[in-house]
Amino acid sequence: MNYQQPTEQGYYGKFGGAYIPEMLHANVEELKAQYLQIMNEPSFVEAFRLLLKDYVGRPTPLFYAERLSREFNTHIYLKREDLCHTGAHKINNTIGQILLARKLGKTRIIAETGAGQHGVATATVCALKGMECIVYMGEKDIERQAPNVARMKMLGATVVPATSGSKTLKDATNEAIRDWINHPHNTHYIIGSVVGPHPYPDMVARFQSVISEEVKLQLKEKTGNELPTHVVACVGGGSNAAGAFYHYLNEASVKLVAVEAAGHGVNSGMSAATTQLGKPGILHGSKSLVMQTADGQVVEPHSISAGLDYPGVGPLHANLFDTGRGTFLSATDEEALEAAFHLSRTEGIIPALESAHALSVLGRLNLTPSDRVVVCLSGRGDKDLDTYMKAMNK
Repeated sequence: MNYQQPTEQGYYGKFGGAYIPEMLHANVEELKAQYLQIMNEPSFVEAFRLLLKDYVGRPTPLFYAERLSREFNTHIYLKREDLCHTGAHKINNTIGQILLARKLGKTRIIAETGAGQHGVATATVCALKGMECIVYMGEKDIERQAPNVARMKMLGATVVPATSGSKTLKDATNEAIRDWINHPHNTHYIIGSVVGPHPYPDMVARFQSVISEEVKLQLKEKTGNELPTHVVACVGGGSNAAGAFYHYLNEASVKLVAVEAAGHGVNSGMSAATTQLGKPGILHGSKSLVMQTADGQVVEPHSISAGLDYPGVGPLHANLFDTGRGTFLSATDEEALEAAFHLSRTEGIIPALESAHALSVLGRLNLTPSDRVVVCLSGRGDKDLDTYMKAMNK
């Protein structure tokens, strides 16, 4: 099985496809017909690579975490996506999609955001290219990610609160899709993760694949071997994990470890561990694993990290789980907090709460002294300082 490429209809195994309202059919078909051709044009590749280098600051370092490695008696490398411009991996995808939107002649950009990193990255590229930007964000997330809201506004974006449901990422996505239905001709929707109707999961994974492309070169340079034994990444929708896994998806010797948010505990009723709690269903335009009731109503997720607070998972990841190619673990809010403070004090790096979920499982992987473990540090912790301060003051 080729785990990288979906079928022509956008399926990874049983999951994927495009389940969309009739009003969006033309938009999605236009994207589907043109995205690969545009992405492979030499002029597009050159513009994308140049911006990644000169604007985003790529390649990001692959840092050997010496003290962490000693503690676990193995070799741990951190892929420093937190050092990207705007503070997370999200900018890799928004750079690609803004260039694509311009090629398609679109003049208006919409996006959804949870932790605010995708919103900031979208606002950033819209400012760079002089395009109108509307970002939908759950009211709850607006409160807990206030610094990112301020950044979006400073960059010229309009931030629209989603006030329905749990007032988080799922609801922001609903609002963005409604907007797109109402403005189908001039608007491009920059989806921030490997979710949504085909071709979005494939397109976002391709833009984010620069992460594992660099890891292969960097690991070869450091160890003489481009293959790690493990790649570990947090998963909500799963864009940083898709990027970190991408060039290793078909390398059977590389263990792919995805870490979801268990919230207060997988079976607490306040969790976002989709692969453990979900079953096949349709969410935001694709078939995947979705947390839902017996009659198909979406269950509200919970995570301390706004970026993992999502009741679904991208179809690429649902297929990795379903086939056993990926190992899916989960970490509670408390475990993530503990891992964040531990990395801060051990290596002098304050991670995003999302990334801290990935770090928290290192002790569960039965690592050996010869293992080479790459952890995708998907974002930096500035946006979570309020949560960290509350934890310190308990």
